[in-house]
Amino acid sequence: MSTQPAILNVDEVTTALQSLPDWRRRLGGLHTVYHALSSVDAVELMYRIGQVANELDHHPDLDWRYDHVFVRTSTHSAGSKITAKDIELATRISTLAAHIGASAEPEKFRTVEIGVDTTDPEAITQTWSEALGYRNKDGELRDPWGRGPSVWFQKTPTPDASRLHLDIWVEDATADDVLVEAEKAGASRLDERFHPTFTVIADDDGNRFCICTALGRSH
Repeated sequence: MSTQPAILNVDEVTTALQSLPDWRRRLGGLHTVYHALSSVDAVELMYRIGQVANELDHHPDLDWRYDHVFVRTSTHSAGSKITAKDIELATRISTLAAHIGASAEPEKFRTVEIGVDTTDPEAITQTWSEALGYRNKDGELRDPWGRGPSVWFQKTPTPDASRLHLDIWVEDATADDVLVEAEKAGASRLDERFHPTFTVIADDDGNRFCICTALGRSH
């Protein structure tokens, strides 16, 4: 019987990432983006990652976009958290990318979640789950293939008039730049109390966005 890998805490992950400059921690996983010299090289990188994943029996999520490869790894058997298996895989992938001349651009990896205001999450969660074909994991709905944004329900006795908002996860170092550019495009800051963990902004119609980072978060 195989041993269940231990989940790494935030400090352990932070320490490990000091030797992995290509990677960032976000929402229970490690993320990065590689910019290859050509689309052929991008596919070659994916092929080599597949070989390593098969060797380690640990498989990341890959998304190929022309000469870019988006990579995310977490340990599903540990509840989709970060373990030593992810650190080992990330280390091997970084070596592969360097070998083919691909550069890391982790700031390009943004993660989107949909938050829904409701007085009764239990009354609507299953409807959303069935309609989207998502799995219900402790009240959070997730695409089983990792392609679409996850959905979570914010219980409140006073739902906002605009009940949907987007959580947009960005690289820690770029969060302020994202806020500034959004303001230039017409956004207003509604709540900065929890900055830089998250800052609430809205467009001219009142639609809300939370610009989120891994800072201050336990996952």
